[in-house]
Amino acid sequence: MSVSEPEADHPQNPIRFGILGCARIAHKFCRAISLLPSGTATISCISSRSLDKARQFATSARLLSSAKLLSPYEALLEDTSVDAVYIPLPTSQHVTWAVASAAKGKHVLIEKPVALCVEEVERILEACEKNGVLFMDGSTWQHHPRTAEMRRLIDDPNRIGQLRLIHTSCSFLATPEFLQNDIRVKPDLDSLGALGDLGWYCIGSILWATNYNLPRTVVASPCLSLNSSGVILSCSASLYWDNGLVATLNCSFLSHVSMDLSVHGSKGTLLVRDLTIPYREDAALFEVISGAHFAELHIGWTKKPEEVVVETPLPQEALMVLEFVKEVKLVWDKKSEPNLKWADTSRKTQMVLDAVKRSIDQNFEPVYL
Repeated sequence: MSVSEPEADHPQNPIRFGILGCARIAHKFCRAISLLPSGTATISCISSRSLDKARQFATSARLLSSAKLLSPYEALLEDTSVDAVYIPLPTSQHVTWAVASAAKGKHVLIEKPVALCVEEVERILEACEKNGVLFMDGSTWQHHPRTAEMRRLIDDPNRIGQLRLIHTSCSFLATPEFLQNDIRVKPDLDSLGALGDLGWYCIGSILWATNYNLPRTVVASPCLSLNSSGVILSCSASLYWDNGLVATLNCSFLSHVSMDLSVHGSKGTLLVRDLTIPYREDAALFEVISGAHFAELHIGWTKKPEEVVVETPLPQEALMVLEFVKEVKLVWDKKSEPNLKWADTSRKTQMVLDAVKRSIDQNFEPVYL
């Protein structure tokens, strides 16, 4: 197993990122880097299909004087000043460039959805494992301290109890320009549409709540909206487990913004309204209620939900990069092999996403995992 070898004394050096592609979301990544403690991480290279586009991006991100501008993408992968690659390219290009990055010994941080199907995800993960590099997808909400606190309460047998029902919704009302021109509605770039872009969050949060226990059955709803090219603009699905747990999801480019997760158990309920992008950067909240009953004569509840507020010193995207850096340095320091946790969560999320898509393609028939 080969491991990328940065310059001498690398555990004390910042992780040097190369950005492979100049998508708008890459600006958020650059901001996250800028918020980290000095010496944690830097952006050493920016690559695009054209140097002009790379220069425009570097100027708008205030990196023109500090990052090398390279074209084509292969030039970044050959650059020895790059330890890790951030990939915000269209989903159809992920497998090509993630595999190529891993082959060059670059650690891989990739935007979601990871790929168009689980077979592509497995090619990426195989390349990362073969070359001893870390893989992580860009699901930033998993790195917020609120998520850890919600995990603690869900796992507490006295708070939520046995899981019975999970519901998620992730949506926004797209503009006419978005629906006409955005890469997320183009079949050759992001053919999964809303299912890939927003459904990744829905499925990921459902699986997270179950500790990544896969459902047995997945059924898409016939309430489906497609554009003229057959790309999904809105869809819903239900997931079923053998123990009686049911989960529902809705993802859409056609309805008001939502980022809901509700987890209902035998003893309590947990509810969060802003899972993927918190209302505030410095703190996030959720509600939990346990042991409630209807009051006498059904005139109210015996308890009100408790509001739990979790503060954070950094926004979740910066915490994601910090976690990535920490794990890369453990590999550099030869204290551990690359953490496979993130690979496993991405692979399972893609498996369920594929099952939803397959159910849609098979006239909403059940798909068994």
